[in-house]
Amino acid sequence: MRPHFLLVAPLAAAILAALPTIARASDPPTADGDTVLPKVVVEGTRANIAPARAVDGASLEARAAATSDAASLLEGQPGVWINAAGGVSGLPSIRGLADDRLRIRLDGADITASCPNHMNPVLSYVAPSDVARIVVYPGITPVSQGGDSIGGSIVVERSQPSFAAAGEGIVLSGELGTYYRSNGDAHGANASLTIASEHLSVRYTGATARAGNYRAGGEFKDYDFTGREGHTLDRDEVGSTGYVSHNQSLQLAYTNGDHLLEARLGWQQIPRQDYPNQRMDLTDNRQRSTNLRYLGQFGWGRLEARAYRETLDHAMDFGPDKRFWYGAASGGNNPPGGQATPCAPIGPTCAAGMPMLTSSDTTAFMLDADITLQGEDRLRLGLEQRAYRLDDWWPPSGGMMSPGEFWNIRDGERDRTAAYAEWEHHLGPRWTAELGVRYERVRMDAGPVQGYNPASNMMGSWQMRDAALFNAADRARSDGNWDATALLRQSVSDRMDIAYGLARKVRSPGLYEVFPWSTWTMAAVMNNFVGDGNGYVGNLALAPERALTASVTFDLHAADRRWELQATPYVTSIADYIDAIQWNPDTNAARSVPVRNAFTVLKYVNQDARLHGLDLSGKARLRETGLGVFALQGTLSWMQGENRTTGDGLYNRMPANARLSLTQRLGGWDNALELVAVARKDDVSQVRNELETAGYGLLHLRFSRAWSALQVDFGVENLCDRHYALPTGGAYLGQGTTMSINPPVPNYPRWGTQVPGPGRSLYAAVTLAF
Repeated sequence: MRPHFLLVAPLAAAILAALPTIARASDPPTADGDTVLPKVVVEGTRANIAPARAVDGASLEARAAATSDAASLLEGQPGVWINAAGGVSGLPSIRGLADDRLRIRLDGADITASCPNHMNPVLSYVAPSDVARIVVYPGITPVSQGGDSIGGSIVVERSQPSFAAAGEGIVLSGELGTYYRSNGDAHGANASLTIASEHLSVRYTGATARAGNYRAGGEFKDYDFTGREGHTLDRDEVGSTGYVSHNQSLQLAYTNGDHLLEARLGWQQIPRQDYPNQRMDLTDNRQRSTNLRYLGQFGWGRLEARAYRETLDHAMDFGPDKRFWYGAASGGNNPPGGQATPCAPIGPTCAAGMPMLTSSDTTAFMLDADITLQGEDRLRLGLEQRAYRLDDWWPPSGGMMSPGEFWNIRDGERDRTAAYAEWEHHLGPRWTAELGVRYERVRMDAGPVQGYNPASNMMGSWQMRDAALFNAADRARSDGNWDATALLRQSVSDRMDIAYGLARKVRSPGLYEVFPWSTWTMAAVMNNFVGDGNGYVGNLALAPERALTASVTFDLHAADRRWELQATPYVTSIADYIDAIQWNPDTNAARSVPVRNAFTVLKYVNQDARLHGLDLSGKARLRETGLGVFALQGTLSWMQGENRTTGDGLYNRMPANARLSLTQRLGGWDNALELVAVARKDDVSQVRNELETAGYGLLHLRFSRAWSALQVDFGVENLCDRHYALPTGGAYLGQGTTMSINPPVPNYPRWGTQVPGPGRSLYAAVTLAF
């Protein structure tokens, strides 16, 4: 029986069990207007208790005007940084752990990046204008919010359903918005429309975003460059940074008393998203999703059931700024001041591209009960089941990549079954304990594979050897993972609170860490989701990562919260951390002499790692004058990370960084001057030949004016047009030959250097609510 049939049955049972109660419910929802939420969807304030942090309201609106990437809404949170990728596909990092090491949920759904370059992460499926609330759980994560992750959790929610007040009839509301940003000629629009009665709500949202390549501050390249489609990159232009994205969703909801039934249907298409730190670009991404939820409030507590289904079709190839040929037929490399010569005719050493296709299917079911115990105690119980299927294949192209399809992952499977229990106990008026345990069973498997030519090791590709070894191996695996979390919160006084945390968290490796089988350089460099320019080979013997994290959060504040300061020192020790070693395709063994100052092939291996650091955040209301209310708010984060097996640095570790904002509020104005300061990055991963970056400082100006139904946001990012390199932006591969792992650097200045950040950008956004 297919997994999604197994998922529908428990959801149906939960809803049927609640139907008699729904039918008996007669109390109208609490409401005082057409946009008031029914009380059944009010979640409480638990997410605002340290060490968790909630991001909503003005913070989301202010940042949404300046970005098309929902991940960027997290900027400014202590310990959180965005690892640059595509223009709408940034990868959040919490205290040096990112991507699959975090559990990131959108409307309760876990979404897996189905791409060997992770070009379609969770937050790429929601427009910033559609995000209503984000909760960040750094490090110490309750077991009800964690699972299959070691770095923390991020919970993202779109708007909850709204209903008309009793006796109000049919209510129509909505929002229209548009924006423009000068850097990259970025522009887009969004719209939402809600039709609601007292019991029924229908909401449509749509958003589109488009941008060309952005420009770095100052001059980035030594000469202009012309790509394969005749597009000339100017000297300050950062190649392969453009994108086009379309998102739509339809929300249907029915409420009666303390019960809610909700369905969300989602459609997304990204017809183009170029990547400056990958050898490929996204040429199409189509996602369809269905998210069903039941939420009910009973005398004993709350019950939530959810079923989710997602299908995805994803395609990659070379975008307009990347060469699409290789070998002798290329006519040589692009000389300084010259133009690229198209590869013609297409023949044995010349390909019209390298198409790569991915298809995935995800079904999931979740059941969560929040039970009220004696006093203020609570017990949370939950079950989760998730089935993920993946195919990743590369169609033949040209003479070398033929005659058949290259199967990178075939019939990939990754299934998770989880159960958890979490007890919140009030020890006294000033002490609260939260204890939780979670068990997950993770099962993985994949089918046999083949290279482009199953009967040839052409050009030293070792396709026959590697495929034979992989197909003969036992590819099925099953991990039993235990998580445990203990949080102790103390209210010392009306001016000080302390949260002590200890957590054990386990993550099983993903399909793209276990099953990519080819050591062929050309294939390996296409399996890279960290953007460092190297190639990666999977490892069937990888063990789950096991992390032990301890932290203490000191929350000092005024009695009325006029000022507050939070400090969190932490340490995380990770056993069987999945890092990499340099691999020799010819010998199919670890390199005895490491490659330096160049890209190379690596293989995933288990080692040990340790991270420790300090996060600071604070804000203070200064004074109120005739010019308005002034306030300061800021964050500072410092972290150190080390591979304890080799003594090497950990890749993509963010150096010490700080943000300080001076805000002003006067009437309908809400303005800010923000300073971002980043230290030099010199503790890098030697095995990956990671580059160091210089320290820098940026200034941003933001202005916002709101009327009753109209809001205008405008400002300037990177006011001083500072040139800087993104510390976690990866290696620049945004132009030129990407099929060759190390093209001659003199002919490709800046190729392989760190990706630069965007230069000065003026932006404006207008939002009209009705």
